[in-house]
Amino acid sequence: MSTTKRKIRVFGFAGSLRKGSFNRSLLRAALEEVPETAELEIFELDGIPAFNQDLEGNLPEKVRKFKEKIKAADAILIVTPEYNYSIPGVLKNAIDWASRPYLDNSFDDKPVAIMSASGGMIGGARAQYHLRQTFVFLNMHALNMPEVIVNNAMEKFDANGNLTDAKTREKIREQLKALVEWTERLKK
Repeated sequence: MSTTKRKIRVFGFAGSLRKGSFNRSLLRAALEEVPETAELEIFELDGIPAFNQDLEGNLPEKVRKFKEKIKAADAILIVTPEYNYSIPGVLKNAIDWASRPYLDNSFDDKPVAIMSASGGMIGGARAQYHLRQTFVFLNMHALNMPEVIVNNAMEKFDANGNLTDAKTREKIREQLKALVEWTERLKK
């Protein structure tokens, strides 16, 4: 009998469509820092249409895949920029699709971690707090610590979007390790 433990499946996405986004780069860096006890699948939000309740009975294909992958995951990782002191519309739109129709909330009871990166001093912290408010209604279990808030991001990524800051990499490793442990605790 095999005693191999199944890896924790983390499903991650970034709330930005911009190809050169610091947040998409941060998510790619997370892929490089996943603990051996987990695996991270990245999903691109490009192509998810604007939410339309009239389509709930016949979900667009991209939305259907998004919801399926969330449901199959053990934990969620959301990487978000901050727009106007909050989360970007593309992220809110994806969350709305995944949490609908009523009684089919794909995020229900999922552990979740948040990362953010910004060229400014606050690093997307306000967006993270707004996202946490959304988690209450979605019945998600947010990992509180450690936080990954990358300020002055232009100094921490190279021109190709590669994370060059060792301290940020360490924080990513710490957070992903904590997310895996949090997920295992919640499963018990």
